[in-house]
Amino acid sequence: MAEKILIIEDDSRIARFLELELKHEGYQVETASDGRSGLEKALNNNPDLVILDLMLPYLSGIEVLRRIRKVSDLPVIMLTAKDDVSDKVVGLDSGADDYVTKPFAIEELLARIRVALKRRNNSAKKENDIIRAGDLVLNKTKRTVSYRDEEILLSKKEYDLLEYMMENRGIVLTREQLLERVWGYDYFGDTNVTDVYIRYLRAKIDQKYNLSYIKTVRGVGYIFEDRE
Repeated sequence: MAEKILIIEDDSRIARFLELELKHEGYQVETASDGRSGLEKALNNNPDLVILDLMLPYLSGIEVLRRIRKVSDLPVIMLTAKDDVSDKVVGLDSGADDYVTKPFAIEELLARIRVALKRRNNSAKKENDIIRAGDLVLNKTKRTVSYRDEEILLSKKEYDLLEYMMENRGIVLTREQLLERVWGYDYFGDTNVTDVYIRYLRAKIDQKYNLSYIKTVRGVGYIFEDRE
């Protein structure tokens, strides 16, 4: 699906020009001509990026940006006719991702849009690699686990077992499921190995920090519950 860009610009000629150029580049485009309606669309219509003019009716661009930043890290590129350093500083300090001064080359703006969207997408991918359960954080990219920023040292199998259980939190997992997923279908060792490694995890997490994430379901297996 094409990424959606919201243009908040009170100059109809500039807004129309940007709309046509962005649509030509394959983006979905929505426009607003004042700060109040622009803020509403930014918060309710799920754009992927906002191009925000500094001087707007009803609510200034800076006020729109500040209100967006209270609830969202949505990428925002400020667009203004002012070329004063102080205006740029205020915009950036208020949370703008970038700043373009009118008149501008459309190629430059398009490049800045691509950079901002790429940064946002990369950030989203990184967040998808993080599994959180309260203050327990598992980082799939780094293969690390921490509790309240204190790293918990796990062996490879301990980590694999915890990752699988956290990915399936709230679901009762049988010993056979854990064995197949963590040790593999061709494992021919002791089937009680899952119980052993559950004890290891409990010692390093639940018992150490007085938690109760990993629970036994008698006669079936184990469940990871997202509660401390």
